[in-house]
Amino acid sequence: MEHEINVLGFSTVVEDIPGLIGKLDDITDDSCVIQLLNADGIAGEEHILHAAQQALYAFKRNENLAKDLGLEICVRASAQRQISKALQILGLKRGLNNICAVLVDCNSSVDKELELLLGKRDDEVLKADENHLKDLYQISDEEIENSGGITLAMIERTSLLVLET
Repeated sequence: MEHEINVLGFSTVVEDIPGLIGKLDDITDDSCVIQLLNADGIAGEEHILHAAQQALYAFKRNENLAKDLGLEICVRASAQRQISKALQILGLKRGLNNICAVLVDCNSSVDKELELLLGKRDDEVLKADENHLKDLYQISDEEIENSGGITLAMIERTSLLVLET
């Protein structure tokens, strides 16, 4: 089955994370999944699209690490096997957040609903900050060079998650 994955960027202040999650439930249906991630831990749109595809494949193969597709996307994007570590890296915090919204199988009205909830779309927050990502994920210059860039290094780490036992 083919899935439609959409990635949107936002920069907004979040005061009530559980309240925000509740509002997401109000704008989705059973087939639509929305996962909000800290965009500062994402190495660009290509990285998050790859992580979302890996999460979908993991569910298809019954090799998922999380019970929820949204959390599986978080786990894959962070290249962590532990959900708690993934959330530490990519979870939202109170205050100003650069947000990467990953939408899977959502209709186009959800994009507009998210803008009403999170403010004007700002895809600039999806651009990789190499120095921040190097520190966050402990990535060496050599790994970045060998991979062909920070985005490819993160994609490689996401893919290697499948091989770990």
